[in-house]
Amino acid sequence: VTALPEGEYSYEPKWDGFRSIIFRDGDELEIGSRNEKPMTRYFPELVEALKANLPERCVVDGEIILISDSGKRLEFEVLQQRIHPAASRVKLLAEQTPAAFVAFDLLALDDTGFLDRPYAERRSALEAALADAAAPVYLTARTTEPGTAQRWFSELEGAGLDGIVAKPLADSYEPGKRTMAKYKHERTADCVLAGYRVHKSGPDAVGSLLLGLYNDDGELTNV
Repeated sequence: VTALPEGEYSYEPKWDGFRSIIFRDGDELEIGSRNEKPMTRYFPELVEALKANLPERCVVDGEIILISDSGKRLEFEVLQQRIHPAASRVKLLAEQTPAAFVAFDLLALDDTGFLDRPYAERRSALEAALADAAAPVYLTARTTEPGTAQRWFSELEGAGLDGIVAKPLADSYEPGKRTMAKYKHERTADCVLAGYRVHKSGPDAVGSLLLGLYNDDGELTNV
């Protein structure tokens, strides 16, 4: 959306990381990505942290993020490097650039499913479930005040956050549907198109672009 919606909403920071759903059943824990690909092997340090901080049986929706050494901004580019096929590399990166997890929704707890519950109820249950959670597992900040959300939108851009997510307090959890409003920063750049890759769905769609930018010396560089 181009403006922050007002009404019965929960406003939360839009984290710049990997959207992930955590499935835990006792000692068994799996990290799933937004497109249902397994992520568990890439974040061994998070597996142990999540077992220490999440309830024994639960399904939690959230975001894997990577915080810079200064603690002042998110490092998405560094986070992308964590997806590596070599086990030795995965182990090294887990030690050198450990990730964190920010929880923002509760889908199940023990034998209770929360998908059909309104977001306000799911959030209250999530707050209770993570009341004793400690770093690197966090509960996302939230507010119901549009003024506070607008201030976050302005102040947190330099920290690497994408914007604000507005979630209707009365809505149930809708897998695969965009029921929330995303209020994002608009950024523009003058680029040179150098090439493209076709989308995995077929040759009639574009999957990605190879772009170039001019640096301060007027030289064209690849991105």
